[in-house]
Amino acid sequence: MITVAAAVIAYLIGSISFAVVVSRVMGLDDPRSYGSGNPGATNVLRSGSKAAAILTLVGDAFKGWVAVWLAQVYAYRLGFGETTIAVVALAVFLGHLYPVFFRFKGGKGVATALGVLLGLQPWLGVATLATWLIVALFFRYSSLAAIVAAIFAPIYYVFGHGVAWTADSRIGTAIGLMALMLLYRHRQNISKLMAGKESKLGKKSPPPTR
Repeated sequence: MITVAAAVIAYLIGSISFAVVVSRVMGLDDPRSYGSGNPGATNVLRSGSKAAAILTLVGDAFKGWVAVWLAQVYAYRLGFGETTIAVVALAVFLGHLYPVFFRFKGGKGVATALGVLLGLQPWLGVATLATWLIVALFFRYSSLAAIVAAIFAPIYYVFGHGVAWTADSRIGTAIGLMALMLLYRHRQNISKLMAGKESKLGKKSPPPTR
């Protein structure tokens, strides 16, 4: 019962779309109306507002981190363990992908996944973020950076423990499932990358047609 309650709370936290909220507060166009239509930091950057993009990135990452952090804080007090923490990690991520507050149309989950990884184990989040940054700086494609980082995240988790059998299988499974969902959410980007039609980082989109 505790696991179910924790999952619901985490999902609701994840359902807060900072891309939409920040854009509304700052008087910008709805990020779902231009560019890729994805309510995430990369698409908000196409509005021309770096401040809005940064706030979106921080907000989406924070909600992933805070959900996992709360689960860890109360794990011993309420008597639940790694299974509930793994479920919470997935629930907050799914909340971002399919937010109940925004008709289940959410972002691709990169920033929220990063926050989850930082909450689970800081070194894992830092390693995954470093991978994203290196790929993004060299190739200038946010989607490619996200794809590569998603592939490496579960690998980092397993081998970061020295040997595979010392890693917790429940946490590892949650990270693996997030990686698979990230790849799925980027399926159109993969097609565009292969066709040479993917937009590069920082490219401003034309204003939406009114």
